Amino acid sequence: MTCAAVVPAAGRGERLGTREAKALCLVGGVPLFVHALRSLGASGRLSAGMVVGPPQRCEAMAAAVRAARLDVGWDVVPGGATRQDSVGRGLRDLASDVDVVLVHDAARPFVPVEVVRRVVDAVGAGADAVVPVVPVADTVKQVDGAVVVATPDRSRLRQVQTPQGFRRSVLEAAYTAAAASGAPGQPASDDATLVERAGGQVVVVPGDPLAFKVTGPLDLVLAEALARQHG
Repeated sequence: MTCAAVVPAAGRGERLGTREAKALCLVGGVPLFVHALRSLGASGRLSAGMVVGPPQRCEAMAAAVRAARLDVGWDVVPGGATRQDSVGRGLRDLASDVDVVLVHDAARPFVPVEVVRRVVDAVGAGADAVVPVVPVADTVKQVDGAVVVATPDRSRLRQVQTPQGFRRSVLEAAYTAAAASGAPGQPASDDATLVERAGGQVVVVPGDPLAFKVTGPLDLVLAEALARQHG
């Protein structure tokens, strides 16, 4: 089993209040996405990886990868107009011998190695698609405008994290089906959704609170604290 990762990193980071591409925001003096690459590589499960960045910042990202002296070889390629476009480009550029693909948000810098290993091992054990999840802690309301219309049972809900793992053939088929549909429909917020829409089964493994996503300024404060702790 040969496993590689695609890391979409083309987000602009408006919610962080920065003009820089989010992946290049410094956390503990290191670009955010480099922390994510280190976390994935520390699992010992990857043979290679593909970072998909903003076209105008790919050179800077490649320089950051070289400076980090990572254990896994990472290529940097330009992304597309949407996250789905970017992941699709990274997927097409993977070596032909890769049969298991992880897709990981560049903005999740400190995913524990145990989570990465659980995802890869579940695909290796026969799952077509795997997502790490954590329970939903807060009550969730379904609304129509300003009116609550339902309160889902949160015991049946899970918050999805990354990396998400796939048999390469399954993920490629899901992307082909999405492209052939001819209508964009509701944009898929993650790759597991594309597999679901194509009729595939997605299974879950335990995630971890440390696999949080840096979205707003408060997340960045937490990431800075963890970077200091990690040394």
